[in-house]
Amino acid sequence: MTTRSIDQTKHLRTLGAGKLPSPTGPPGSHLLEAFPNTFPQRNYIIRIAYPEFTSLCPVTGQPDFATLVIEYIPDALCVETKSFKLYMTAFRNHNAFMETITNTVLEDLLTVLAPRWCRVNGIFAARGGTHLHVFAEQFKELTAAELSSLQEHVTQWKQEARPCIP
Repeated sequence: MTTRSIDQTKHLRTLGAGKLPSPTGPPGSHLLEAFPNTFPQRNYIIRIAYPEFTSLCPVTGQPDFATLVIEYIPDALCVETKSFKLYMTAFRNHNAFMETITNTVLEDLLTVLAPRWCRVNGIFAARGGTHLHVFAEQFKELTAAELSSLQEHVTQWKQEARPCIP
């Protein structure tokens, strides 16, 4: 016997839509979809690793490869992962520096989700013998007590030993 989910999904466009074409335009928050967080009373962390990220250098046009790791504490919304994959794919033919990409992903997630906390880790493959890792994070504006509690939760998360997921 199957049971019914409490998740709200009727508004989602990409999930369950079958094969979708790759995005043809630039990446942007318009590609991301969200669904209501069923547990907004709880601080919990969602971690998404995207190990197949590619983009293009804005100067040379050479490909850059990376693993992007997104960690966030949702407030009212969670990102739908199929739309997230399509969003990441939109960077494939996009020219931008690694620092710009990492901060753009953070800004787009903040725009769509308004999470309590979000961190984007851009772990880029070496080019010219140089490794570049870019970390960008932001906390939502909260009361001092709420922010302190949230920062403590995030600090504990960062200190925990976790299996290495790309």
